[in-house]
Amino acid sequence: MSKTLSFKTYSAKPADVERKWYVIDAEGQVLGRMAAEIARVLRGKHKPQFTPHVDTGDFIVVTNAEKVALSGNKENLKTYFSHSHYPGGVRVDSVKDLLRKKPEKIIEHAVWGMLPHNNLGRQLFRKLKVYAGTQHPHEAQAPTEMKIH
Repeated sequence: MSKTLSFKTYSAKPADVERKWYVIDAEGQVLGRMAAEIARVLRGKHKPQFTPHVDTGDFIVVTNAEKVALSGNKENLKTYFSHSHYPGGVRVDSVKDLLRKKPEKIIEHAVWGMLPHNNLGRQLFRKLKVYAGTQHPHEAQAPTEMKIH
């Protein structure tokens, strides 16, 4: 007698998802490689239960954002462009200025570009917590350290 195989596709339900907390030390990490790994974990692609339309990802806490590394000459050349939609409302910020003023924004911008740009992406992005220094207020969640190679 042969057993019948089930070929049904598994679809995760939001209530069934177990979320973990991870902490990443950004000191010396290359921005793009780190952002790609963060986006993968936020999305939940590291889990076998991954379902594209369900938030199956985990929480990420990034510390030492001011010590992130940029490959090549990006520290001098890379700029971030924004516009207020008013005449003359162009704003161009260099990476060097942002590292000094708001180092969290650099990592957030890189990760946001790697997430889906829809309601699910906004929901995923809320699980990213970025801090300039080594301290963060999420010790109660007992985050495990995640190494990025």
